[in-house]
Amino acid sequence: MSIGNSSDGSAPDDNSPEDNSPEDDRPSVGQALQQARIAANLTVDEVSGSTRVRVLIVHAIEQDDFSRSGGDVYARGHIRMLAQKVGLDPKPLIEQFDAEHGGRPAPTPAAPLFEAERIRPERRRPNWTAAMVAAIVAVIGFVGFTLFNGADGGKTKQVAEGSTPEKGNVKPSATKPAAPKPDPSESAIAAAPRDKVTVKLSAIEDKSWISAKAHNGRLLFDGTLNKGDSKTFQDDERIDLILGNAGAIELFVNGKKVGDEFETGQVERLSYTQGDPEAG
Repeated sequence: MSIGNSSDGSAPDDNSPEDNSPEDDRPSVGQALQQARIAANLTVDEVSGSTRVRVLIVHAIEQDDFSRSGGDVYARGHIRMLAQKVGLDPKPLIEQFDAEHGGRPAPTPAAPLFEAERIRPERRRPNWTAAMVAAIVAVIGFVGFTLFNGADGGKTKQVAEGSTPEKGNVKPSATKPAAPKPDPSESAIAAAPRDKVTVKLSAIEDKSWISAKAHNGRLLFDGTLNKGDSKTFQDDERIDLILGNAGAIELFVNGKKVGDEFETGQVERLSYTQGDPEAG
């Protein structure tokens, strides 16, 4: 019996249909993309502009040169974008690319990524030199503090145990009379500069809502002045006031008390410059 012959004695057919896979006749990845682009009536520049893949890379991929893509991962991305643009299904092209370039890389196992976290850092040895230096410094500081305290305590003790001075030799100390407190109006006069307009408001009877503006309209204050509170405002030219409860306010302008009698609950709109008040 001969080996390798069929039952009818004829030799096996080298060109059997099983050996001719239809995949052998399919175009390459680059050819498929180029043919689809031409069929879609698109230029390389149009494809590049809409996919953001550079013109040189599009030309290279259509020539099956994937070296300009920067690696297999980027090449797969370029193939996917170009295929979608020219109307092809990207999945078969990417599978064909993987088959021609060694297949898709295996995913990195998760264990090595966290291996470093499981390795405990080496335990550091205690720094005995630093500890000794710190202890010496502490001892020196304690000794110095003790010596200083002892010297100061001796002086204090000598003063305490010294002879008591005779009563006849003690001269009575002259008590200076307390200086009288200046009148509020006088202190306001002393504090008011000559080249500015100064306004001082004090709520003495009740709280009052006040608003103060500079000559250029800038708001200096807008709110409530509670009883016992004071506010002082200055400007180069003029200060405009609105007093919501004028009767509760004591008013000084440029160091002088304004003697106007305002009524409780009365709203007053006032304006003062450097020369005001003319009398007060």
